[in-house]
Amino acid sequence: MKRPNPRLLTVLCKKKISPHVLRLTFGGESMATFPAGAEGSYIKLMFPSDGKRPKLRTYTVRKQREEEIDVDFVIHGDGGLAATWAQECPLGESILVGGPGPGTLVDPVADWFLLAGDLAALPALSVNLKTMPRDARGAAFIEVLSEEDKQLLDAPQGIEIHWLINPHPGKHPELLRQAVEDFEWKEGHPFVWAASEFGTMQGLRTYLKGTRGLGKEQLYLSSYWKLGITEEEHKEAKRADAQEHARR
Repeated sequence: MKRPNPRLLTVLCKKKISPHVLRLTFGGESMATFPAGAEGSYIKLMFPSDGKRPKLRTYTVRKQREEEIDVDFVIHGDGGLAATWAQECPLGESILVGGPGPGTLVDPVADWFLLAGDLAALPALSVNLKTMPRDARGAAFIEVLSEEDKQLLDAPQGIEIHWLINPHPGKHPELLRQAVEDFEWKEGHPFVWAASEFGTMQGLRTYLKGTRGLGKEQLYLSSYWKLGITEEEHKEAKRADAQEHARR
């Protein structure tokens, strides 16, 4: 399938959701061709660079209305390209946006669900909670930087929400993994959705694939970022890690 041409979208609103989350609302004439039902899908923000190609930064469509989309940016001390731009850009500024690409949702026919993610994964995790069956049961473990970063989520009553506080994202990768390992496994056919920092993902993979024996039909597992490196470098690290893991 041919990729759609990038759309020029305009910053309509900026709102601080929590101490470490800044929400930007995008709109403009190009939204007329933006597909409906894109909540949870990924987009590529395109930043000019000295090279021939722009620098791409991947984000999730957190919410969508008829002519607008909301995108959440994690704001902390690393001064990343996209986060810095989100903080500094004025209302009315425009940026080229690629996508949307497909989101990854849980298998709705599973007997129970386990979700795990950090603040970067929270937009996609939130859409999963919102769209899963209302009688779903299970748990979600969410790592955030502070108590104030907890968000009100639209989740089935049968999904227990557990917030884990880590003021230093990317460090202490055992925090989220240990919470998942300590969870009491339920009877029946599970589906596990997990997205996090690279090191945390590796620990989760060891447990979910190695100890629990989950295959692709029961598991979505992804690294969304890696502490101390750019998205381009993270992409290479993911590729090398996948090749090394496949040889084992």
